[in-house]
Amino acid sequence: MSSITLIGTGNMARTIGTLAVAGGNTVEVMGRDQSKAEDLAKALGGGATTGKWGAVPAGDIVITALLYDGVVPVVSEYGDALAAKVIVDISNPFNATFDGLAHSEETSIAQEVAKVAPASASVVKAFNTIFRNVLENGRPDVFIAGDNAQAKADVAAFIESLGLRPLDVGGLKMAHWLEGAGLLMMGLAGHGVGNFNFSLGVSILS
Repeated sequence: MSSITLIGTGNMARTIGTLAVAGGNTVEVMGRDQSKAEDLAKALGGGATTGKWGAVPAGDIVITALLYDGVVPVVSEYGDALAAKVIVDISNPFNATFDGLAHSEETSIAQEVAKVAPASASVVKAFNTIFRNVLENGRPDVFIAGDNAQAKADVAAFIESLGLRPLDVGGLKMAHWLEGAGLLMMGLAGHGVGNFNFSLGVSILS
């Protein structure tokens, strides 16, 4: 099983943390508000612990469960505390009207994280193409992108512990297109599907 640190105390942190504990993983929670972090760890159960904001995370895999505009600043703030860690960015940088990406460039939050993270850290994009309610109640495919094969293997093993199927889409530059897939899902939710009770997946034909 994996050792996970969740940076953030919001809904996605709670959902991923719940699945992680159920999957037998070790979970640590970090939040700017220490009391919120402690409350979440208590709610997760399974021996989940809390760490001090900015300290070296206990987990080998660090999931930044934050809004997109907070991810890069927080990784910068943690600095060398993230050395040798696998950093998982799950964010979607949507613009205000949900019909474009906020950065308007062929980059991604994950790629921007890689620029400010310690050289020994590895960055993986994952979970951004899954609505929270589907993650809570379904068994969606989880697309992952990253440049380090071992880091992706570690994240894939964690995803499998949740009872989900990881699907590698390639290098970290593919994170831009995963963010685009997140945008596609918003379009489907508002139009072709009409709700948030669906996921994108892959069917393999024999």
